[in-house]
Amino acid sequence: MAYTIVLTACPNKESAETLAKLLVTEHLAACVQRMPVESTYIWNGEAVNGSEIVLFIKTRADLFERISARIRAHHEYELPEIIQIPITNGLSGYLRWVDDCTS
Repeated sequence: MAYTIVLTACPNKESAETLAKLLVTEHLAACVQRMPVESTYIWNGEAVNGSEIVLFIKTRADLFERISARIRAHHEYELPEIIQIPITNGLSGYLRWVDDCTS
């Protein structure tokens, strides 16, 4: 089984909590961690600074497309960040827990 972390950034705490709970209760993620960050990025040709909440979504790699679809369906951003980072190794008991939670 292959595992992954999916990253996305939400505009506020409320939307981040809602999306995290949705992914966990639908068994698409075993765990979603939320971290406040300050971002600087280009949007519509302008440099923008803003506060965001980054979600670290721990899951199985085969669920990426379903997670991506759920994020796009529930995200407030016109173009949400959705990035998949492979997990190349991990504690076997933790990865079994990911399997159990996403099955």
